[in-house]
Amino acid sequence: MGVSFELQDELQALQDTANYDIPNEQDPNSNDPGPLLQQAVGAIAHSSEEITDPEIFDIFRSLLKHSDAVAGAYMSKMLDALLSAFGAQIDAAIRDSKEEDQQIVMAHKLPLEMYAFLVNWFVGAAEKVKAMGEEDAPPAPVKARRGRGGKTGTSRAAVKKAEQWTWIDQIPGTLELVCKALKLKTHRIWVTSPERDAFITCLTRPAYHVAESDQYMKIQNIRMHVYKVICLAVKHHGHTLAAQINIMQSLQYYEHLSEPMAECLSILAKEFDHAQLGDEILREIAGKSFSAQDTKGPRAFSRFLVRFSEESPRSVLKQISLLIGHLDSESYPMRMAIVEVIGSLIRELATTGKELDGLFELLLSRTLDLSSYVRSKVFATLSKMLDLPLRLPEQRLRITRAAVDTLEDKASTVRKAAVSILVKLILTHPYGDMYGGDLNLGKWEERYNTWKDKLEEMEGGIGKAVESNVNEEDADEDEDVEMEMEDADANDDGDAPSDNPKPKKKKAARKSIVDVTAIVSEQEALAALETNEILAMSLRKKYCTEALDFVRTLEGGMVSLTQLLGSTNKAEVLESMEFFRVAFEYQLASAEKGIKRMLHLIWHKDNSSTSEDGKELKGVRSRLLECYRMLYFDPLPDMEPKQQVNRIAKNMIELTYEATLAELTSLEEMMRIMMEDGQIHYDVINKLWQVYSAPQALPRSQRRGAIIILGMLALSKRTIISEKVDTLLKIGLGPFGKADLTLARYTSLALQRLNGSAKKVKGSLLDKSLRMEMENPIFRKLQNTIEHPCRSKDWFGMAEQAINTIYALGEHPDELCNNLIKNLTRRAFTKRQNPEEPPSEPDTETMEVDREMEPPEAASHTPSSTYISTQQSSMSEEKDLGDVFHLSQLLFVVGHVAIKHIVFLELVEREWKRQKDEKQLGIANKETEELDQVAGNAEDEIGERIAAVRETELLYGEQSLLKLYGPLLVHVCGSPHKFKNRTLRAAATLSFSKFLCVSSQFCDQHHHLLFKILETSRDPNIRSNIVIALGDVAVSFSNIIDENSNELYKGLSDGDLVVKKNTLMVLTHLILNGMIKVKGQLGEMAKCLEDEEPRISDLAKLFFTELSTKDNAIYNNLPDVISHLSTGDHAVEEEIFKSTMRYIFSFIEKAAENIVEKLCQRFRLSEDPRQSRDIAFCLSLLPFKSERSVKKLIEGLQFYRDKLHEEGVFDRFSEILSKARSNKSANKPDTELNEFESSSRYSMNTDAKAKRTKPLKSALKARKQLRNGKLHDDVSFMSTP
Repeated sequence: MGVSFELQDELQALQDTANYDIPNEQDPNSNDPGPLLQQAVGAIAHSSEEITDPEIFDIFRSLLKHSDAVAGAYMSKMLDALLSAFGAQIDAAIRDSKEEDQQIVMAHKLPLEMYAFLVNWFVGAAEKVKAMGEEDAPPAPVKARRGRGGKTGTSRAAVKKAEQWTWIDQIPGTLELVCKALKLKTHRIWVTSPERDAFITCLTRPAYHVAESDQYMKIQNIRMHVYKVICLAVKHHGHTLAAQINIMQSLQYYEHLSEPMAECLSILAKEFDHAQLGDEILREIAGKSFSAQDTKGPRAFSRFLVRFSEESPRSVLKQISLLIGHLDSESYPMRMAIVEVIGSLIRELATTGKELDGLFELLLSRTLDLSSYVRSKVFATLSKMLDLPLRLPEQRLRITRAAVDTLEDKASTVRKAAVSILVKLILTHPYGDMYGGDLNLGKWEERYNTWKDKLEEMEGGIGKAVESNVNEEDADEDEDVEMEMEDADANDDGDAPSDNPKPKKKKAARKSIVDVTAIVSEQEALAALETNEILAMSLRKKYCTEALDFVRTLEGGMVSLTQLLGSTNKAEVLESMEFFRVAFEYQLASAEKGIKRMLHLIWHKDNSSTSEDGKELKGVRSRLLECYRMLYFDPLPDMEPKQQVNRIAKNMIELTYEATLAELTSLEEMMRIMMEDGQIHYDVINKLWQVYSAPQALPRSQRRGAIIILGMLALSKRTIISEKVDTLLKIGLGPFGKADLTLARYTSLALQRLNGSAKKVKGSLLDKSLRMEMENPIFRKLQNTIEHPCRSKDWFGMAEQAINTIYALGEHPDELCNNLIKNLTRRAFTKRQNPEEPPSEPDTETMEVDREMEPPEAASHTPSSTYISTQQSSMSEEKDLGDVFHLSQLLFVVGHVAIKHIVFLELVEREWKRQKDEKQLGIANKETEELDQVAGNAEDEIGERIAAVRETELLYGEQSLLKLYGPLLVHVCGSPHKFKNRTLRAAATLSFSKFLCVSSQFCDQHHHLLFKILETSRDPNIRSNIVIALGDVAVSFSNIIDENSNELYKGLSDGDLVVKKNTLMVLTHLILNGMIKVKGQLGEMAKCLEDEEPRISDLAKLFFTELSTKDNAIYNNLPDVISHLSTGDHAVEEEIFKSTMRYIFSFIEKAAENIVEKLCQRFRLSEDPRQSRDIAFCLSLLPFKSERSVKKLIEGLQFYRDKLHEEGVFDRFSEILSKARSNKSANKPDTELNEFESSSRYSMNTDAKAKRTKPLKSALKARKQLRNGKLHDDVSFMSTP
């Protein structure tokens, strides 16, 4: 035992392994390590005390020092020997520790230290051995290439060798032995603390070393052994301070240890009853500060805090007052961690029912955090709390309000989190115990009012009951007094024996006592009962109040949620869709609007699935179909198949109620897709036909809805309509249709599906549409429906679709329309026999159909007031007059036939070209070149012929029927003083607009009249129709409208919203498609960007966004826009100008240098200070990233030098200067910019001084003139008579 070994010194020396001194060092590179190892292993196997032999100890040290040269098998053998001997030594030490003799126990000190030292060294060296073991395996097959037999053998040997040494499998056993060593009573073996601490450090260091590997810590067995080593050392051996230092270093340098160290401290607190270390670490973390630039450190500590708060919330709760300081940390990961920590504490305290208000307040305050990540984390944390069993009504309401307020957050992730928590709030709301869980506002208000009234009635009843009881008691007392007085009188008179009064008095007294007791007990029972009832009612009233607050808060956020459906962020849109689906199921009143708005997402282009945060997101369109299927089409459980079909059909019909044209168009696309996918069962289609053809009276909207849906489904499958044509003619174009013209209109629309819905390919001559003979009963029915006497304004919509159907299905629609126009002309111009009598009403028998259940809004079907207004006019004085409504009908049909005939001529042209093409293909093999030339000429001839028909024959041909009506329309439209009826004027103007689209000659002659009507008409509907019509005219004859485009722009300043919106939409279409040129009027479009009506401003923004994609369109018109908005009659307020230009300049990326030059030159012409400020503001919006743009600005100093005295102008140039400096490259000098700044300041000061001294100079000049007598002569001259 002559070895000299001090553990602390050896551990210190081991830090530099290469220079570690071993007295009897053996080099495995020169000597075979096998015999040496065998000698050492044999020695310690014989007796574990042999480790103290210097020679044996040095053999182990030598092998460990040169472990990279030692084979894995030897290392495995060495480890087994060391662990076995170490274990034997520990067992011996434990046995001897029971002895009272201190010397016997202390004899184990040196062997234990030496074994601990070797094991510690081995753990550090094992990594190198592992690497060598892996490298040793491949060379074996290389040697075996000489023969096949050897290959297999050596390969197996290599595998066996690899299996002989795998350090990862040895780690649990090694750490288990360390745990065993930590059970020693170290205070008996090591008397001094430094020696004991050195031994414990030597034992625990392997555990910390293993923990540094992410790969090892993923294995449960290894991880738990590491925890056990640390916990035992802390609990029994005073390792707390060292552990604290090691854990803090681990968190700082090893990110993967954040969560394992939290688990370790949790185990230490729970299983080893030692929470002090966790407290100390929390206090140390609370005292740390993290900068915003540091990312790694805060992330590791934040993960530790979150995990520790989940594992051991009580420990964190004790230190939360210190940790809360990190809510103001610069580093957002730390703020996120504290948010999650607070969430864990709330979940912990909620189980005990302790006060949570303070923590909730802290959490909700972070919804205003600067970082969007923190704001999102707040809602994610709050969402977890909603799963708690507690109701927490006040907190839920506060969460709901915070979420609704956050719906307007600028970050889409935060808005998505807010929508997500609103969905969770609805799904987990606590108001379903009494009334089934619906959240309908009307129902909850009714329930609240019911309980409120009952409570008031009960409280009032108690007051009356108490009053009556008091009165009864008073009456009883009065009776008793009277009886006593009577008895006293009787005794005074002496009429009765003295013994008689006593029994009477006793009876009276006894009776009185019994009555009082009964009354008191009855009152107490009644009061107790009524008190309980009042308490119950009060609680129910409070319950309803809380529910009402919750529902109203949700309803208040519906507008923002509806807007989120139009977001560009896919995840946000999907979350909003889910909200409306859930809200609709819970019967929230405004949810239906959101469900209808969702319909428009059917046109969303993105239908591919993507993943976000590990979750797969469906395409918007597929999610929309899924939502509607869940709400309206999926069968409900416990319902008969027949009832299922009825329910689905009813839902489909109800989707059409009060739907706008846009909603019906989107619904049509949805129905088409669902029908194509086979999601609509034929039983549902049959049920829709049953509803449509039901003989009994039904609500009109129900029958209409059935045919609307059937027409939509027929887009995908034509047979749905083709098999039921007779039903359509019998119902929709029969008595029901004549009584309900809207039904007839949708029936005509459904009949158009017989034509087929194959999309026309641009440039293709193929036409898959179906045409019918004109003798078909469909056309006769359509004509009868149009000619049927009627005075409802719904007739116009019906007639439009009926004519569309005739042109869609008929082979020769012009023949039928010819007769139709003649019949209507006869009716319109037939002399009315009895003008005093009202015009004929529709058939009373047919009008009774479906009238019983007509909703109130269908008042438009009542006879029109046109006759009355006509009768009161001057027309009643003359006898030779027709009916104004009949004339309106005629003019409407004439106009619509004209526009449909243009479309029909285009189809005829295509058909002729197709036939010609087929003929040419038939003889394609003969004379190919000549035929190509002939075919080309033939196509040109066909096009010219059709154009000639449209231009000269339709409105000017000798045989043309429409020729007669052009002058009539011009006369009616041009004589508003004669034709004052609004319906007539609207129909005439619409038809006149359609005539303008037919012939350029007619358009050239009469288009000014249309502009005049647009300018003078007081009817917004007429103005709106004209604006739309001008768009169609521009498509046909763009040069005519282009010359008068200024008139069209006037609609942008119209007082009516619809006219303004339609004008903006038409101009957007015409400008973006190049049909009219922008000639300085873009400023009027720019004004719409700041319109008060969101629909107008959104359309204007869409226009400029699309215009920015055109080559230099915004750049070329920018100077005109600035002038238009800055000066003159069209100028806008300065603030509106700024916000408008900010938006427009966001599209300016290129050619900034040229814009700088142009704007600088505009200063010369600006005399108004406001204009100078506006130009300077526009300059400040440019980026000035290039040197050239700065150079242009400096060169233009001469143009704006005299404007710099204006404070607003100089401030803008100061902004530009600072922007230019920040964008300048670091290696370029500031000389040029400094010179510019000094020149600018000099110009400003000089100009300002000149401005101040100008009045003084004028006064001095006047005084000088006066002194010279010049001014006096002038004055005397002027005063000379």
